[in-house]
Amino acid sequence: MNRKYMLSFVAVFVLFLIAWGGASIGLQWLFGVVVPYLAILLFVIGFVRKVMGWSRSAVPFAIPTTGGQAQSLPWIRHAALDNPSSKWGVVGRMAFEILAFRSLFRNTRTKMQAGSLFYQLEIFLWAGALAFHYAFLTVIIRHTRLFTEPTPWLVQMLENVDSFFRVEILYPGVQFGLPAVYLSGFVLLAAVVYLALRRILIPSVRYISLASDWFPLLLIFAIAFSGIMMRYVTKVDINSAKQLTIGLVTFRPVVPDGIGAVFYIHLFFVCVLLAYFPHSKLMHLAGVFLSPTRNMLANTRAYRHVNPWNHPVHVHTYQEYEDEFREKMVEAGLPVDKPLDASAEANADKE
Repeated sequence: MNRKYMLSFVAVFVLFLIAWGGASIGLQWLFGVVVPYLAILLFVIGFVRKVMGWSRSAVPFAIPTTGGQAQSLPWIRHAALDNPSSKWGVVGRMAFEILAFRSLFRNTRTKMQAGSLFYQLEIFLWAGALAFHYAFLTVIIRHTRLFTEPTPWLVQMLENVDSFFRVEILYPGVQFGLPAVYLSGFVLLAAVVYLALRRILIPSVRYISLASDWFPLLLIFAIAFSGIMMRYVTKVDINSAKQLTIGLVTFRPVVPDGIGAVFYIHLFFVCVLLAYFPHSKLMHLAGVFLSPTRNMLANTRAYRHVNPWNHPVHVHTYQEYEDEFREKMVEAGLPVDKPLDASAEANADKE
């Protein structure tokens, strides 16, 4: 058994026991009010500190690490999205990266087969990551109805689109079909399972996976699973839950009776994820906007960039180089832009 994901599994299970035990012994105020406020405070402080630390880091003027042909001679085709030479080109590259995961779509994985090296596109990883992120975003937007009154029309429209597919399974005690089935929750759960199985079944990925990779993955799985259980299996008074969340955002907290322990378990998982977020790899949410390999112009062939921390040196241009070594270049038979004058040429012939 892999110790890395077992430690993360045990940590998530302990969090479940803490929330379940606290809700069972009457600590609803602690888990419904104090913990959410504390989690939001830790999230904001950690997020701002991380971004401010990045902003104070030295960033070179240009890091042309992306693929594709940079802007060069007119007859050479320019890869404008890979190496943009204008600000709008950078916007286009960032948009493709953020909205479509373009670099992940083009990612390849090497594999040895029959003594030969093969390159495989990571299409399934790209599809799984895309489904995970968009499903998670949809779930977050849908949950804003719990913090607003009345519910914004955009959220209502998203809910209608997300729940257009209805499932009717009529088994006693199982509530599929009523209320409406939201696809995003099940897609999120399936995507998390795929990403977890990938870390288990692919040896190279399993080898580099750390507990810091497993913990947020299992925590998000627990959030998605408890949310599905709360909606379709275990009855939770949604009106009382909304009364609690509205009280949180208006700073008039109230804890209604009869919400149910599963709600506090779900809420506690979300709070732990919020507090842990700034200290985890999930901060790539903000880091992708500050990545110098994505948000900078690739115009090193048009402009000479000098970093401010470089030691000042005299730039030796080619003209100065040729003026200094013209005679030796002519002797060696190298082409020069300016020919030797008559006297210099005569001296070169004598020597």
